Formats: sequence, structure tokens, C-alpha cells
Amino acid sequence: MKPEVSKIDRGPSLKRVYPFAIVLFSCVLVSVLCWQRSEPVHGKAGASFWVHSSSFSNGKSIPGRYTCDGANLSPQLRWQPAPAGTKSLAIVMEDPDAPIDFTHWLVYNIPPGVRELGEGASQQGAMPQGSVEGRNDFGRPGYGGPCPPRGNPHHYLLRVYALDIRLDLSAGATRKQVDAAMSGHVVAQGQIVGAYQRMTP
Repeated sequence: MKPEVSKIDRGPSLKRVYPFAIVLFSCVLVSVLCWQRSEPVHGKAGASFWVHSSSFSNGKSIPGRYTCDGANLSPQLRWQPAPAGTKSLAIVMEDPDAPIDFTHWLVYNIPPGVRELGEGASQQGAMPQGSVEGRNDFGRPGYGGPCPPRGNPHHYLLRVYALDIRLDLSAGATRKQVDAAMSGHVVAQGQIVGAYQRMTP
């Protein structure tokens, strides 16, 4: 005759299972949260492509002529041909080291066949025909160069997006409007990073 399993007999087994289940659930929850945080702002980012600048090298310092301490010129940029299906290109330059991400440059509806912007294109009225510049966080349209507080260097992300649509936005759109319009329409993207430090006297 098989002995009956009492509640006292089952107790230790359940006590061993519960902690394991809690740990397992916690790991799954953390993994999901981390995956959500790593998801690109604009949805699936698609392929990547290279972006180059003769104004500064990727990961290196941005010369003063491209900042508020110099001529405040927009940098030269060049990128590889846009992938098939691209209807327009967009450029976003931001400072993630600021207390709140600070946008320095917004350009959208660049024709897909364009592969380069010359130095100072924003200031000299030499932007590609059909392209539109949004309002930066200095409160004006066009390019606004690095101008961090004196002290630690700030890093500047300059991203080029290939989109499968043209953005239905007029000139002077905000970063929030541009982000919302691009969401889910990024075919590919590339970036270059520069740094700038304003020295204390």
C-alpha cells in the first residue's frame, strides 16, 4: 500500500520551487526591459551604411570652426548610396551628454540621390534642392554648432537616415515632429561621432 503524501511532505518541495520560479521570472522581466530600451527610437532601423566627414574624424574632436566658438559652419558630410526603396534622407545631430538630449541640426526630405553636403551648406544656402531644415534647440532653423558648458567634453552624434517616405513637414519642424514622422520608416542609417570641449580660462 502506497503511503499518502502529506502536506508536510510537499512543503519542502514547494519551498524549493518558489524561489527558483521568482528568479526565473525576474530574469525574463529584465531581459524584456533591456530589449525594449535597446529598440531604436524610430522602430526597426534596417541596414546600416557608412557616413564620413572631411571636417572631423569619427570619434575625434570637432574643430572650433564648426562650433559656437568659431565660424559655426555645418560640417562636410558624405555617405554611401541610399538603399533601394529610399524616398528621402534625413539628418539629425544631437548632444546626448546634455541634461536633456539637445538637437543641433535637423534636415529632412533630402533627395535620395544626394550623397554629400559641403562645408557650411546650412549657412550658405547650399542645401540640396528640395531639402528642408527643421528648428534646432537653439530655437532657430538650420545648423547650430556645439556649444557646451565649459568643462567636460560633450559628444555629438550626427546620424543620416534613409527613409521610405518623404516627410509631410514644413520648414522649421521640431525634433519631436521629425521623430514622429520618421517612426517606422527608416530603411537604413549611419552615423559619425565627434567631441568638443570648451576649456576653462
